[in-house]
Amino acid sequence: MPSSLNAYLLRAVVLAALASGVVIIAVPVGTELTDNLSDDPSGDEQEAEAPPDPLSAARVWGTIIAATQRHKKQFEDEFQNSVKYDSVKDYKIPSPQRCPSLNFSKEACLRRLVQGLLKFSVLLKHVEKEYPTNSFLPEVKSNSGSLVTLIKEKMKHPNQVTALTGSQEEQLLKELDNPDTFRRKMTAYSILYQFHWFLVDGQRAGDGGPGSGRSSCRFIPSHSVHVLQEEVP
Repeated sequence: MPSSLNAYLLRAVVLAALASGVVIIAVPVGTELTDNLSDDPSGDEQEAEAPPDPLSAARVWGTIIAATQRHKKQFEDEFQNSVKYDSVKDYKIPSPQRCPSLNFSKEACLRRLVQGLLKFSVLLKHVEKEYPTNSFLPEVKSNSGSLVTLIKEKMKHPNQVTALTGSQEEQLLKELDNPDTFRRKMTAYSILYQFHWFLVDGQRAGDGGPGSGRSSCRFIPSHSVHVLQEEVP
């Protein structure tokens, strides 16, 4: 009798549900309904692959930018307001090319960054000659080499970038030489100034963002370093 009553009640419920437009899903007794939100038909959760670390996040950027930033304090200590710091911009040097702001590939930008770092490594020899006891120059040179290695690891064709030859280095340093001591010193500060801003630009440009220009300097992560406030040359 109970089974007949249950069958009758079940039939009544089904008919009522059909009349109201409700879809009935029959499942075996004891079966538990669960929602499988995974795209994997097996139901196993798949761990998403972590994106590669951006080049700009490397700690070496903050270290070398902070080191090159110290040239301003050194300049002010040496000249004691007798020479304005802004005058370093008037002493032109054969600066490396920066990443263009438009129509460039990430590989091309990384190549320019490496080429620039290699060229500055030669230009720093002029600084070392004028200031052999410079306190932060060894740190700058060491981290510059580390940065070259890091950027090359991100490149598809790192072997396409080579260091300057001996004759090219000699010619480059010859262009900077001058019999006037003051001019040689100002050229050394100009190199450090240009190198600082090359690095500031390069930190963001290396991830494929806009290359050169003042705007790129504003996107340096706040935890990296407080950059100089002068305008980019």
